[in-house]
Amino acid sequence: MENYDLELNRAVEEIKKTNAKLVCIQLPDGLKPKAREIQEYIEKNTGASVMIWLGSCYGACDIPKLENLKVDLLIQWGHSEFVKAW
Repeated sequence: MENYDLELNRAVEEIKKTNAKLVCIQLPDGLKPKAREIQEYIEKNTGASVMIWLGSCYGACDIPKLENLKVDLLIQWGHSEFVKAW
């Protein structure tokens, strides 16, 4: 992961700030081989449980349906930052 700035510290801060216990991470195909490494880093630094979404990821508009899984926070790495507008 040394070739990427994934802002993992920013993800850790957000998890701590929201007190999320179950976090889903969504990665583009090129980062999926590093998913376990990202998961371990986040779990080690937050105490949260992290699930990896291995479905499609075509950008900020491709958010998985996670309602039934009771996920507290979805963190997505992609091309554009998705900012809450309300």
